[in-house]
Amino acid sequence: MAVTMNAEERRSGTKSERKGLRAKGKIPAVLYGSKVNSIPIAIDEKQLTTLLRSNPHAIIELDVPQLGKQNVMINEVQRDSISRNVLHVDFHQINMDEPVTTTVRLDFTGDAAGVKAGGILQIQHHEIDIRCLPKHIPASIEVDISELEIGSNVLVSELKVPASVEIKTDMNDVLATVLLPQKEETPADVEEEAEARADSAEAARVEQP
Repeated sequence: MAVTMNAEERRSGTKSERKGLRAKGKIPAVLYGSKVNSIPIAIDEKQLTTLLRSNPHAIIELDVPQLGKQNVMINEVQRDSISRNVLHVDFHQINMDEPVTTTVRLDFTGDAAGVKAGGILQIQHHEIDIRCLPKHIPASIEVDISELEIGSNVLVSELKVPASVEIKTDMNDVLATVLLPQKEETPADVEEEAEARADSAEAARVEQP
């Protein structure tokens, strides 16, 4: 289901104009696509923030002045390098009858058997790339890790997706694995290791002519 957003007309592209928009709670943006020339617009910051937190790859029904409702997806988000506040957004107009390549969140479910045995779960990928018609884009893809033992992993090739969805991420990529916990060194272990290194160095000096 598409998310509905309203766009406002933005006439100027100057730095002062963009700064003024942000001060009013608006985010400068641009809309482009095969059927739409590059059009400067502005988006409500609160509405955009909510979308980015919940489903940044959603299909958006964007109501644009003089163009009406357009089906779009977020193509790029520019953020401040320090505050991480959104500075600018690129919206890409899409055709609902043509496949698109996008990213989908992975939903890891179950308690890994290896973790119950003392292992450490390590997630390698939180998202994967897919290609399909916009209406077939899933909100997320489930990854069951309940059978994951220590030393084993889940590959992209093991994911179960509908036939209408094509996975574009490398099938051999590891999504999650359970590692054997590393032994924590005690002060005695550290001291013993230091003594061993010292003995080895002394022996080497004695052997020198």
